[in-house]
Amino acid sequence: MYIALEGIDTAGKSTQVARLKEVFKDAVFTFEPGATPLGKHIREILLNTEIVSPKAEMLLFLADRAEHFASVIAPNLDKLILSDRSLISGIAYARDFDMEMLESFNAFVLENILPNKAILLELDKQTLEYRLNQKGRDKIEQRGIDYLLDLQERLKEAMEFLKIESLVINASLPQDSITKQIVEFIQS
Repeated sequence: MYIALEGIDTAGKSTQVARLKEVFKDAVFTFEPGATPLGKHIREILLNTEIVSPKAEMLLFLADRAEHFASVIAPNLDKLILSDRSLISGIAYARDFDMEMLESFNAFVLENILPNKAILLELDKQTLEYRLNQKGRDKIEQRGIDYLLDLQERLKEAMEFLKIESLVINASLPQDSITKQIVEFIQS
């Protein structure tokens, strides 16, 4: 089973991944972008280079996703795979483009294999502001709170559009409660 864990920056995906590793010890844990050698270079470009063209940015994400699928997802489809981000984020971040076109591009790089389930850790504006003020901001986070909240809405729209079985969890709940909901959803 292929599971996508989604959420905007500071939603707690990394925290939940660490906790889920204790529960699902035989699962394959991965992330986008940057889980492969090529992906590390692409991630560095995406986070630290001023990219003028939204098309170039979207194509870099697709290149990472194609390599990630071939190297990590496809060889492990017989196992439980938990991925921190997926095509759902890819579609949400590419907000200048039509979802049907993005679905088509992603279907091509993923050989039509989508996550079986998706979990979105959702933040309210107040919690997001607090968490962002606790850390330095990368290029994406520097686009601002309104951008991130809009992105969060696009994540929900993308999950709905792709018809992926989804669970949305309030990311300001206690960590134990979030982990419990995720485990129950995966096992259901």
